[in-house]
Amino acid sequence: MGAGQSSLRQRFAAVADARWFQRLVTAVILFAGVLAGVETYPDVVAEYGLYLHILDWAVMVLFTIEIVIKIGAEGRTWWRYFWDPWNVFDFTIVALCLLPLPGFFMALRLARVLRVLRLVRALPRLQILVVALLKSIPALGYVGLLLFLLFYVYAVTGTILFGANDPLHFGTLGVSLLSMFTVVTLEGWNSLLYIQIRGCANVPEYDGFAHLCTNSEAMPITAAAFFISFVLIGTMVILNLFVGVIINGMEEAETEQRTKKQLEAQAAGSKRTVRQEFDNIARELGELTSAINHLRMRVVDLGEDPRADDDTQA
Repeated sequence: MGAGQSSLRQRFAAVADARWFQRLVTAVILFAGVLAGVETYPDVVAEYGLYLHILDWAVMVLFTIEIVIKIGAEGRTWWRYFWDPWNVFDFTIVALCLLPLPGFFMALRLARVLRVLRLVRALPRLQILVVALLKSIPALGYVGLLLFLLFYVYAVTGTILFGANDPLHFGTLGVSLLSMFTVVTLEGWNSLLYIQIRGCANVPEYDGFAHLCTNSEAMPITAAAFFISFVLIGTMVILNLFVGVIINGMEEAETEQRTKKQLEAQAAGSKRTVRQEFDNIARELGELTSAINHLRMRVVDLGEDPRADDDTQA
């Protein structure tokens, strides 16, 4: 029974580690993503709904078989399958597609979309990017806090300097914060600059808001210093910190993956070395046993059986 289970486990493990099986899973994930996109077209669903439903359940069956194979590859220690967070992610997505939940139809459609995310598991390089992003979250939090402080300081300053001239964009602290976010994205920030340079009464942005422009004042030097310094600090410096943090996380993730592969290779090599040693010892014992049996047969053939001499002496 134990040998049969071990053989079955080895077969499951061989299939799970096979390159053709991994490529098949990747192809099914891509097909599931295309299928989820096709199902967003009502006309296509109305005409080919039955075929799409069959294909969708075929995808689910293949995903379920994949999970069964990977769990079977763990043998009696099947719970080790859930030690890998990516396996838990895959299992959760498949379970969401199979379990009847409240609002089942909508949950099922959302779960079908989530199946595309399994591509992260199938592509190692993409997996490194996700791991790097997750590792960078703590550092990104501090960079985000620094960026918020920059936003807050400039928003308060902008409200004090430009609130009277441009109440539409700097009338309150909340509006100023939104304006600073617009500036840091480099989307239309030059129009905000020209309002402060020329005054609200001299720009087309206030054509529909003339009632707000009650204190038009041109501040060319102050506006230029304010916006140029914010763009340089916010866009060229702080936002680049995000890129630097993520790159550092990628390097750490690649190093960890490389170390993990080396440890796995060393462990596999160690297992092979121990197995080879046992095989060598077993072979040497077999050869020694054969030599002893051969020597005993020669002694018997010569009529010099040691046991007979012992009986005579006795």
